[in-house]
Amino acid sequence: MTRNIAILGSTGSVGRNALRVIDGLGPEYAIVALSAHSNVQLLAEQTKRHEPKFVAITNSDYAAALRELIGDLDVEVLSGLDGLTEIAELEGVDIVLSAVVGSAGVRSALATVRAGKRLAIANKESLIIAGELLTKAAKENGTTILPVDSEHSAIFQAMLSGSHKEVRRIILTASGGPFRKATVEDLQNVTLEQALAHPVWSMGPKITIDSATMVNKAFEVIAARWLFDIPVEKIEVLVHPESIVHSLVEFVDGSVIAQLGKPDMRLPIQYALTYPSRVPGICERLRLEEVGKLTFESPNLEVFRGLSLGFEVARTGGTAAAVFNAANEAAVEEFLAGRIRFVNIVELVEHCLNKNRVKRHVSLDELLEADAWARREVRNKVQKCVGAKS
Repeated sequence: MTRNIAILGSTGSVGRNALRVIDGLGPEYAIVALSAHSNVQLLAEQTKRHEPKFVAITNSDYAAALRELIGDLDVEVLSGLDGLTEIAELEGVDIVLSAVVGSAGVRSALATVRAGKRLAIANKESLIIAGELLTKAAKENGTTILPVDSEHSAIFQAMLSGSHKEVRRIILTASGGPFRKATVEDLQNVTLEQALAHPVWSMGPKITIDSATMVNKAFEVIAARWLFDIPVEKIEVLVHPESIVHSLVEFVDGSVIAQLGKPDMRLPIQYALTYPSRVPGICERLRLEEVGKLTFESPNLEVFRGLSLGFEVARTGGTAAAVFNAANEAAVEEFLAGRIRFVNIVELVEHCLNKNRVKRHVSLDELLEADAWARREVRNKVQKCVGAKS
């Protein structure tokens, strides 16, 4: 039976890898919809090659250009963020792979699970902002959220070795990024080029900066709390620079189950698409004799304050996670634009968390209001600081 797949964010790193995976899986996996934010050239090329029935461009300013580039192809062009939701709700879609960057993916992720479709989620922000709403909707509609993130995929796979009540703790592994051995003083003068030089993974600029601050691992802690319905006290992080052990689960009898593999996003993408089956694919095989050794160490929470904040946010719940995510997203934009220093990213996030009045058991609209407030707060704070210096 054919599985019909929609890829939201097909021009990004995860989306491009997903297309390669599907090409390798064969005709049983069909692409029926693609989307991008503004990369019309690549989206048009993907459309011509894979011939989906629907494409969406979330930046409506590029809709006319996309229509012109795809010419007379028999494909319906949607535009705006509503286009993502329309795709998620399409009757002919079985699996939605959400690889949209940032909070833009939240509504379509919710629409997917409410429609009873499988959600293969690479968009961690949806789980961070609306994890409680997403997981509740998935249970109510009898569907599954399959993590595409390599660490969460590893936990998902390892947890199949026992029951939920038998889990003692889950251990998320982290590469440590480019500043694994750095001191607090070392981070004061980090350049953009240094922050973007990840030693293991090839990712987009935003997630690469998040890895450098280890805020990305903080996001994974928050997301894991919801994905696996596990208290924060049972979640730990270990730095594992080789990035071979993607995460581990310890059970009450002392057994520790780990999932290992090459640092290649295509493997968790494939598993999310083929689950519960495992099939041959295009990923390179792991040869442990070539790896040599595997090392682990505790993260330095003084250096990586963002990770410590993530645990606090996961315990707090409510709107705290929405503020955490939005403030970080806005602060990373400021850093990439050269308006703040590297260390200011986490400082701005902590400022917003301290100023925010947490609300619990809130609606999606209230979560998105908190998101918008945090973005404004970061921009205002940066403008004030820049103004004070000039």
